[in-house]
Amino acid sequence: MDFDLVGKVVCGGLAAAGFGVLFNVGLPALPWCAASGALALLVRTLGLRAGWDLEAASLAASLALSSAVQLVHVRAGISRNALAVAGCIPMIPGSVAAKAILGMFALMSTAAPATPESLVSLAQNALRVAFTIGALGTGLAIPTMLLRIRGSR
Repeated sequence: MDFDLVGKVVCGGLAAAGFGVLFNVGLPALPWCAASGALALLVRTLGLRAGWDLEAASLAASLALSSAVQLVHVRAGISRNALAVAGCIPMIPGSVAAKAILGMFALMSTAAPATPESLVSLAQNALRVAFTIGALGTGLAIPTMLLRIRGSR
């Protein structure tokens, strides 16, 4: 049994359930929020293990999550958007964002001049955060848009 994978899935589920509480989804819907976060981190972790970039794995995970939400939203008793967003929030790359912010602070510091390496690191981390969040949003939107187009015909 892969305890690292199980730990990530459990933590993703707990985080998504916590965000469900913040979104005031109601007690009966919290297990659905936990399941959405667990699914998202499972798919993303498997993608990362397959050698994908963080951005590609996040896109695949948000696509899988949004597709699953389209199938179970009636049973969950919660809006599609709230369930999908609660499941995707644990995938926000917090450590990369923290590195980008710390790099900005170092750049603004008057104590030491900025080196080219620090500027490159800052740009890489900031772009990685932006592209990952863009991938999450795109992955959440695609199944919804496809169902709207299909439903309007």
